[in-house]
Amino acid sequence: MNDEIIAIYCLCDDILRAMNHRGDRQQEMSDGEVMTTAIVATMYFCRNYERARKYLSELQYIPKMLSRSRFNRRLYRVEQMLLILFEALGQTWKQLNTEWVYSIDSFPIPVCANIRIPRSKIYDGKQEYRGYQASKRRYFYGIKIHLMVTESGEPVEFFLTNGSFADVKGLRVFPFDLPEGSVVYADRAYNDYEVEDLLLEAENIQLSAMRKSSSTRPLAGYVQFLQHHKRKVIETTGSLISQLLPKSIHAVTAKGFELKAMLFVLALSVNLWVAT
Repeated sequence: MNDEIIAIYCLCDDILRAMNHRGDRQQEMSDGEVMTTAIVATMYFCRNYERARKYLSELQYIPKMLSRSRFNRRLYRVEQMLLILFEALGQTWKQLNTEWVYSIDSFPIPVCANIRIPRSKIYDGKQEYRGYQASKRRYFYGIKIHLMVTESGEPVEFFLTNGSFADVKGLRVFPFDLPEGSVVYADRAYNDYEVEDLLLEAENIQLSAMRKSSSTRPLAGYVQFLQHHKRKVIETTGSLISQLLPKSIHAVTAKGFELKAMLFVLALSVNLWVAT
């Protein structure tokens, strides 16, 4: 793990240098070290910042570690830099994805068990955060991660929505910043002929969504076989994200909860980068 920690810090520091970012001269702990601590906590300590802070401080990786409250405040300030880091990694994965094949799907991140919804203070019991997970045939209360991955499972685009946000609406939120000629595989929840035609006409990007039985645009058998085969990749990616998730995500505010959910996606991308 020691080599991985050094690699993560070098990655964060290189991104900040590329941005020409300069922190306050009075800061004893740099923004790169704050980003490194958050990523290490998510990857190796089940998002337990206290354990990560103690580990990095005691082993002198970050000797001037901030206190818990000051670290949390600084973490909110580097949120935009963490997103830029994800985008930079995403561009790298796109360049390495020579087949130009991608998959999209969404994954629920519950904020609490259904029985605790009336007592939830993060979203105040708002109904728009109550969604349905079709794969497990159950409801959940929280948010969704809408994710796009390459043919090898590296995440390249994502965004967060409330739990009731329909997957098909996500097609109009994804930037689809992909090379011309790319193919994007999706499940039945992403059937939108208008978006399919628009992507193909404007960007030469083929959206290949699995069809419902009542579809007016049925697909050939070999296309359906490809869809089932290609979609296994993003299902595996969803499983990897689930492995990083703890049993419950401790957060006091909605912004804090969403920041931690974003860190799980970023941690997966960084973990894949470190492994290469």
